[in-house]
Amino acid sequence: MLKIENLHAYYGKSHVLHGVSFEVQPGEIVALLGRNGSGRSTTAKAVMGLVDCQGSIHWKGQQIMGRKAYEVAHLGLGYVPENRDIFPTLTVHQNLMLGQKGSGKGSRWTFEDMYNMFPRLRERQHTEAGVLSGGEQQMLTLCRTLMGDPDLIIIDEPTEGLAPKIVELVGQYLQTLKSRGVSVLLIEQKLTIAMAISDRALVMGHGSIVFQGTPESLRADPYTRKEWLEV
Repeated sequence: MLKIENLHAYYGKSHVLHGVSFEVQPGEIVALLGRNGSGRSTTAKAVMGLVDCQGSIHWKGQQIMGRKAYEVAHLGLGYVPENRDIFPTLTVHQNLMLGQKGSGKGSRWTFEDMYNMFPRLRERQHTEAGVLSGGEQQMLTLCRTLMGDPDLIIIDEPTEGLAPKIVELVGQYLQTLKSRGVSVLLIEQKLTIAMAISDRALVMGHGSIVFQGTPESLRADPYTRKEWLEV
């Protein structure tokens, strides 16, 4: 579905990604792990056309490198950035409406789906998004992206700064996506949730993939965890 080969990315003269290669298959949750500065967020931005890069990024067999971010999104790739990019002066419901793909007809997701997954959003649907708590804004960002009916969603640190109960909700949400046929590339630092819900784990270090395997094989690899993940 998503196939990345020999990806190099740059911020000005800084060479950030060094030959990154991996795939995400249909209906699969892949965890992209690593310390801050390892290149995980840059990888997501490269896929979405937000940084200068070289190499190959294929989506459903089609080369998408060089396309604008909105063109990539229209092809069925959703992106939830780390900075909870909501529209603060619009209500919760209006934010969800902006995420809707076309008229919403034929989409596998509805407003009711969003409110059922996160009942707090239903309670706050007429509230301006800017006054929501951090956890509520994270829920809203996830749901707004999903309203675009992507086939794959890239989520950058969805549990950052969230209370444990909300973290558990996010984990359930991601498993719901998988059950509806949506692939997930999960960028996450919390190993517990990432290892619990992912089918495969990738570990990044210094802009390269240093490990690929199942969560079980990563658990059984103390060297990789100590060298590239543990603080």
